[in-house]
Amino acid sequence: MRFSKSLSSSIGFRIGKGFDEKKIEKLLVDAVDKGINYFDTAYLYSGSEEFLGTTLKKHELRDKVFIATKFPLMFAKKAEDLDKYFNTELERLKTDHIDYYLFHMLSDTDTWEKLCSWNVKEWIASKKSSGQIRQIGFSFHGSRETFLALLEVYDWDFVQIQYNYSDENFQAGTAGLKAASAKGIPVMIMEPLLGGRLAAGLPEKAADRFRAEGKDLTPAAWGLKWVWSHPEVTVVLSGMNEQQQLENNIAAAETAEAGMLSETERKVFDDVREIFKDSYKIHCTGCHYCMPCPAGVDIPGCFSAYNTYHSISKSTGKLQYGMTTLLSGKPGYASLCEKCGKCEKQCPQHLPVRNALEEVRSTMEQGSFQAMKVVSKLFFRKRVKNK
Repeated sequence: MRFSKSLSSSIGFRIGKGFDEKKIEKLLVDAVDKGINYFDTAYLYSGSEEFLGTTLKKHELRDKVFIATKFPLMFAKKAEDLDKYFNTELERLKTDHIDYYLFHMLSDTDTWEKLCSWNVKEWIASKKSSGQIRQIGFSFHGSRETFLALLEVYDWDFVQIQYNYSDENFQAGTAGLKAASAKGIPVMIMEPLLGGRLAAGLPEKAADRFRAEGKDLTPAAWGLKWVWSHPEVTVVLSGMNEQQQLENNIAAAETAEAGMLSETERKVFDDVREIFKDSYKIHCTGCHYCMPCPAGVDIPGCFSAYNTYHSISKSTGKLQYGMTTLLSGKPGYASLCEKCGKCEKQCPQHLPVRNALEEVRSTMEQGSFQAMKVVSKLFFRKRVKNK
């Protein structure tokens, strides 16, 4: 493995969008103290790079950690953008080098060919020679065949893929994981719990199946255990928001071993996978790449409530939908969709977002929702008037 220094933990700390800075600052410092030293962020995660850079500098932690961040391919229009965005990221992160630099959502060979026309290989070589980039890789959301092709176009130092027990044959999948490992390429795992859906969002029947094994493990610990059992996995990225999540993840990592699943445990995952897939109607991970919607639709919020409707209970899903799309201060319900298609171009999961929103509308915006819509309009009109 081509690491410039050793990763001391099999856990990576992912800093995404929308977080409580004071709370996460304390959590981040504690994570470093407990041995976590790989921190994943991106240009596209609003405020994330700035927060990480400021926190590491404030607590004098930069030399103790690896920073992984990503070049925003969707914004790049010309060769000069390589330096433009990279230099901005150095400034945001308050550092003179990036340990692990990724091309964000490199999901087809045509995009790589475009980068090559911008002399990207020479650019990478120059940044490595100067020490500004230590390792180069890409994050991936596409087909298995495309991932296998991308492995061959460059001598990558590492890759990052989505992988969990629900997605073992989705995107790069197990075949991609094994192919990268066979080439000696370290693999970083994102979405090990599918945006938390395999932790707090499991159907009760699936959670009961885990509990029936009599092991003192949460659904999250079960999910992480499955990922860590694969010897090809290098680092598992987790978006931790609470101290208890940090403690639980570290405890799970300390007992993790390649090949640790028994045949009985594999059967448990087979059962849970089927239960989950039967109830989880829209495969949205809540990454928010589809946002903001030009029409104001809260796309991840709509899908989350719709999945709750099917996986937990209809009443809970309906309540969640109303709270999310009507009572959050700004309307965000599915019927606002103007079918422009911008969301589908940006969705890493390649979801048919417009069709899915139509299904959400027909299911969730009946009966009580219309009454809630009228009440919410009156409430917010009165609040504005009283300001």
